[in-house]
Amino acid sequence: MQRIVTRNEEGTIAAGEALAAQLRSGDVVALYGDLGTGKTRFVKGLSRGLGVREHVTSPTFTIVNEHRDGRMPLFHFDCYRLRTPSELDEIGFEEYLDGGGVCVVEWAEMIEGRLPASRINIRITLGADEQERIITIERP
Repeated sequence: MQRIVTRNEEGTIAAGEALAAQLRSGDVVALYGDLGTGKTRFVKGLSRGLGVREHVTSPTFTIVNEHRDGRMPLFHFDCYRLRTPSELDEIGFEEYLDGGGVCVVEWAEMIEGRLPASRINIRITLGADEQERIITIERP
């Protein structure tokens, strides 16, 4: 387990960028954290580290955004508004897992049973002050 403490948004983005250097096609990154903890900022860093040039936003209402202009595809999921995990079938979730890229899932707790066991779990929590974040990275 790795623990990173960031002091501002750029630090959270940099932590994501550093992790991206280690990612391979087929990796699944499960993000856990309350509203406003910096999950999307972390994904912005991942995308930067993967060479994605497109603007990255949370796909809250579309469930998934595809970014294919980096060194490998990035499939960015936001499961906050899912009513049931079966809604993933409508967007072809399983195909994304085998889609030759990296799948990043915000609000991973909403679809825990659908995620592969061999994933990277990222937990982001608030720190001692308003800008501080504690990022815990766990690998199987």
